[in-house]
Amino acid sequence: MVKDKRGRDLRDLRISLTDKCNMRCKYCMPKEHFDSKHKFLPRSEILDYEEIVLIVNSLIPLGLKKVRLTGGEPLLRKDICELIKMLPEELDIAMTTNGILLEKYAPKLKKSGLKRVTVSLDAIDIETFQAMGDTKETPETVLRGIETARLAGLKVKINTVIRAGYNEHSINKISERFVGSDVIVRFIEFMDVGETNSWNLDEVLTGEQMRKMFESLEMVQPNHNGEVAKRFLHGQQELGFIESVSKPFCGDCNRARLSADGSLFTCLFASVGHDLKAMIRLGATRKDIRDAICTIWESRDDAYSETRSTTNRPKIEMSFIGG
Repeated sequence: MVKDKRGRDLRDLRISLTDKCNMRCKYCMPKEHFDSKHKFLPRSEILDYEEIVLIVNSLIPLGLKKVRLTGGEPLLRKDICELIKMLPEELDIAMTTNGILLEKYAPKLKKSGLKRVTVSLDAIDIETFQAMGDTKETPETVLRGIETARLAGLKVKINTVIRAGYNEHSINKISERFVGSDVIVRFIEFMDVGETNSWNLDEVLTGEQMRKMFESLEMVQPNHNGEVAKRFLHGQQELGFIESVSKPFCGDCNRARLSADGSLFTCLFASVGHDLKAMIRLGATRKDIRDAICTIWESRDDAYSETRSTTNRPKIEMSFIGG
């Protein structure tokens, strides 16, 4: 296993399959920056599935346990089920999606080997859903996708970004919507990812403030080291709170991110990545890639969320490297 300068393992790899998305959430891909004039990656610059699998296989000897497929919106990538079939079966394979296309693909995803899906859902009332996502889609489309995924046998989590002044009411509404199901709901503090989402500290509702909206919560122990959400039981329902702003968890962060164009990023808030695609297309072997990533990880000292008040550097957009 490989460890960085802070003793953190490389356990998880989040893979962005595309920089495109079918929504324009204001905290991720605001339309004024990602409009019809925006230049997305040309197909030739995006990793093909064989290249992705080569990178994944190179990481297994270093301790990789989990792969999460992200975007942009990963379900926009053609033949995504073929990629899932190609990934090593011993890995925990998950996906994060906005759920718009989930009803169509969920059974195929499960059959291909996907184990879990996390669905981004910031509101279940139409007005807030459409305002935050800057979309004409409705939450019913996403809710049908969630139910289809459950019936297909996928484990489902909900991720809800809470932005003060926009969707505080979603905390209770979304929690209530999934009472009695096996769906885990997680609430995320509004984060300063990228340079285009107009982040303001005044719009951050902390996890502690969110928890005060529930009558009783019982803390649950984490499943593993590096788990991002603080887990609680609300009766029989599991809730999670991801508190990157108010209670940073950099100390045990074990996640690397691979952009759609083949750059490895060692932090969600990174400015630059490390080009693996060029290595691959020059004929690098699995060992060559493993050695390069090992060197990159051993040099890692990222802790942006702990130092954001003193850090002033440009950050890559979340839609480019995945959440």
